[in-house]
Amino acid sequence: MELLLPLLLLFLHIPIWGFRFCPIDAAPDLLISAPLSSPQILSISPISATMTTFSPGSQIETVEHRTDSNKKMHVAVIVASSGLSAIILCLLCVWIYHRKSSQKSQKKNTKSSDAERGHKFGSLLGKFNSRRMVGKKGPVSLIDYKLLETATSNFQESNILGVGGFGCVYKGRFDGNFQVAVKKLDGGSEDAEKEFENEVDLLSKIQHPNIISLLGYCIHGEARFIVYELMQNGSLETQLHGPSHGSALSWHIRMKIALDTARGLEYLHEYCSPPVIHRDLKSSNILLDSNFNAKLSDFGLAVIDGTQNKNTIKLSGTLGYVAPEYLLDGKLTDKSDVYAFGVVLLELLLGKRPVEKLETAQCQSIVTWAMPQLTDRSKLPNIVDPVIRNTMDLKHLYQVAAVAVLCVQPEPSYRPLITDVLHSLVPLVPVELGGTLRIAQTVPPMDQTMSSTH
Repeated sequence: MELLLPLLLLFLHIPIWGFRFCPIDAAPDLLISAPLSSPQILSISPISATMTTFSPGSQIETVEHRTDSNKKMHVAVIVASSGLSAIILCLLCVWIYHRKSSQKSQKKNTKSSDAERGHKFGSLLGKFNSRRMVGKKGPVSLIDYKLLETATSNFQESNILGVGGFGCVYKGRFDGNFQVAVKKLDGGSEDAEKEFENEVDLLSKIQHPNIISLLGYCIHGEARFIVYELMQNGSLETQLHGPSHGSALSWHIRMKIALDTARGLEYLHEYCSPPVIHRDLKSSNILLDSNFNAKLSDFGLAVIDGTQNKNTIKLSGTLGYVAPEYLLDGKLTDKSDVYAFGVVLLELLLGKRPVEKLETAQCQSIVTWAMPQLTDRSKLPNIVDPVIRNTMDLKHLYQVAAVAVLCVQPEPSYRPLITDVLHSLVPLVPVELGGTLRIAQTVPPMDQTMSSTH
């Protein structure tokens, strides 16, 4: 087929003057096509004049004979031209068909290469089971249990990263250098099984920079395992309320974490079809990588917006983060996630847990305690987490406090959409951390900050 196009072009470039309607070596008088009675034409040919004087009868006979030859030549040339045109047309059709076939095969090859790229994680480990559960993110690998045992040193206690409601999360290492997090869900409970299936199903269809990546899963007896990317800095809860008490989290890093969390929620609420309600947003479910990029995790309780109602959905969540309307009436909407986000924002701002025990053996909500002081500009700087106190622009502090107050409003309709929250936070985060705050807008000196509070 490679020679087909040049051959076709060769035929198309044959000059039309190559197909004369008389022999090329014919004498000029043989081109006469006018009637023989035309005196003007006969007089211009000296050869014809000579033949007339020599033999008039032979002249007429010769012209008639040559005229018949010309007619036959005309017919032959027309037939040959028609045949050649038919051949060229056939060759053109064959060439077009071949070209379309080649394009289709190229598309198939492209799709095949895309599919191969989707198996990147499987080829990296090289030991996964051949079965796959396919989602929008590509194949989710069903991992062999023995591989998980080896990766976690037989689920050694020293590899525990955290403890959840149905089990532990372990640090794992594949092939010596590829680190993962392995969540083990202890079987025997219907709720644990539902959460496992729900999380694997949802995460296999979701891909976003601020949502944890699902790498694989495993079923072994009654136990269930989910494998995620490893987040080196653990959870926001550990960073804020663990041994370091938030010392690694500067004001700008905290605002970046809040912005990343809002972006993850916006994706669930606005870009997933149908929308997804996380239902268990809290600081322990916000994970941080080595650069403190935040990602939402633990989608076991997540629900598809519009499929739930008070009678079919079980009340679930964590005390301190659950919205009042959901706790009292079972009404669950995306504004329930916004309320939980407001509580997380207060944690970042104040460094306190969502619910703290009092000396009288009672508990106090961070919302109840902070609300009167958040709206008082003279008191607000004094309740900020001591780690970041006096390190931010007061205008930014007031703005974050205002956003938090709106998010934790008792009435859902008074709370903003997460998209509006996101737009309010973007100007507070430096450009290099994913916001729009320019470096020139530096934090004011501490003495100026202190003087402005009085």
